Amino acid sequence: MSAIEKLITENLPIWSSSVQSKSTQGRGSSSKRNLYGVKKLREFILELALIGHLTHQDLNEDSEKDLGVAVAKKNKMVEGGFAKPVRGVKLGEGGILQSKIPSSWKICLFEEVAWPQAGFAFSSKSFNNNKAGLPLIRIRDVGAPFSGTYYDGEYRQEFVVRKGDILVSMDGEFRVRPWKNEEALLNQRVSRLFFSDACSEKFCSMAIQKSVFSLQCKKSYLTVDHLSTKQISSSQIPFPPIAEQHRIVAKVDELMALCDTLEQQQEDSIQAHETLVETLLGALTNPPDAEAFQSAWQRVSAHFDTLLTTEHSVDKLKETILQLAVMGKLVPQDPNDELASVLLEKIAADKEQLIKDGVIKRKNSSLETDDEEPIFKIPDNWELVNLDQITAITGGKRVSKGYKLKLEPTPFIYIRVTDMKNGTIDDSNLHFIGADEREKIKRYIIHKGDIYMTIVGATIGKCGIVPPKFDNMNLTENAARIKVISGVNNKFLYLILRGEYCQNQFAGKTNKVGVEKMALTRLASTKIPLPPQEEQHRIAAKVDELMALCDDLKQSLNEAQTTQMQLTDAVTEQAVN
Repeated sequence: MSAIEKLITENLPIWSSSVQSKSTQGRGSSSKRNLYGVKKLREFILELALIGHLTHQDLNEDSEKDLGVAVAKKNKMVEGGFAKPVRGVKLGEGGILQSKIPSSWKICLFEEVAWPQAGFAFSSKSFNNNKAGLPLIRIRDVGAPFSGTYYDGEYRQEFVVRKGDILVSMDGEFRVRPWKNEEALLNQRVSRLFFSDACSEKFCSMAIQKSVFSLQCKKSYLTVDHLSTKQISSSQIPFPPIAEQHRIVAKVDELMALCDTLEQQQEDSIQAHETLVETLLGALTNPPDAEAFQSAWQRVSAHFDTLLTTEHSVDKLKETILQLAVMGKLVPQDPNDELASVLLEKIAADKEQLIKDGVIKRKNSSLETDDEEPIFKIPDNWELVNLDQITAITGGKRVSKGYKLKLEPTPFIYIRVTDMKNGTIDDSNLHFIGADEREKIKRYIIHKGDIYMTIVGATIGKCGIVPPKFDNMNLTENAARIKVISGVNNKFLYLILRGEYCQNQFAGKTNKVGVEKMALTRLASTKIPLPPQEEQHRIAAKVDELMALCDDLKQSLNEAQTTQMQLTDAVTEQAVN
């Protein structure tokens, strides 16, 4: 076993255990994790391949001679009109690549042995998803499953791509990948690479990927950067003897197959763990009786150290905590508590008085009702109510047509959906309105302690409690104000609203035609399990306690994850340098 192979195999636990979590915000999020260790291992293998550390050098092989042959054959192709000529870019001296490669290797410009072909700007009028015509290779198709865009129009044969051709995505993430499907068309912002037949296409492709990756790392994240064919042509790449190029490619293929196996094993292990977590936590929320619940809880709590090892598992525990809260299983019921039915009568009386005093308006008689019972049994001393029975719900108001929100602070904050984050209101990028505009929409305000909820767009159902700083401020028309009536704990109601039980109701109440929207009357009919007042306080306190523990655990996991990624980087850097 070579020193490099030993290094890779001895550090397999490091490569396989380093996983980077991704953001999961938004509905339908996917790719929740990045197998960071395997990704770094792939990069590490390519780095070693391109500095001659994966294979031995044979002193009988002549890189200079092989490069001369490759350049000569490229020039003949130019003379025959089959290739693009060298543009005369000069080879830089003293680069880091020059100092790392074996003395028997040479450095050349990519355009000396190969050349790129830019794609064509096909008319979008002939694009379709009906498989009419030829597949059209767009940026997102390079190195990924085909997205399904076809072109049914006129084209020139020079832009027909065949299976095995090497492609480069020229925008966003610069990727060099072979086309694995049948004939297709080369669209704009995608280039195809052609090579002299006296060099290894696969080795040169690896070399150019390394080169464009270095350009990727230098680009500004504030702009949309484009890779040009000139940048590809003028890239410097190592050129080993042709026989060694083939040996390197064979070794890279062998090690990449190892990475594939490692990646699949890692995915299978993570998926199995997620299934185990979801099964065991799911058993907590669906027991046939109290005895079964206690048994399920004991099984879960006894294995917290093996279950809660990922951010995903902690998030699932948070969801379970909220579900247990809404089902009345998070804290025990106290027979001395006043019944929720009695509390509901008091709430109705208080709400009627608020209507008489003009504080709130009487609900619209056209309120939509929903007689569906919950899919779980609530405690006997609880009541199932409509949200409108225990709150007053009003909407926000948009500013006047053509009015531009102010960035300079005024006494009047205009709360937008983008300010609504993490169950509160973010004050890092506030917008304001002037006194004149405030006068026009002064009725559409929200108070401290109220609950906000978004009712338009992809974030429908996002909610939080208004902090004191935002008392008496204006609310966007894309959100609703939910004012709790005396006897309802706003923290309890907030955690119920953000739980899966209510969020599923919001999804069912959303108008999916055009812009997604939930009418206030439909929000008002949301079913809410209402416990006695004292139990509401106990549930809210217990949820706060458990969520804090979950957050601490997630922080520890993040720190461990960061340490593992740093260790992965350190192993890679030490081996390369």
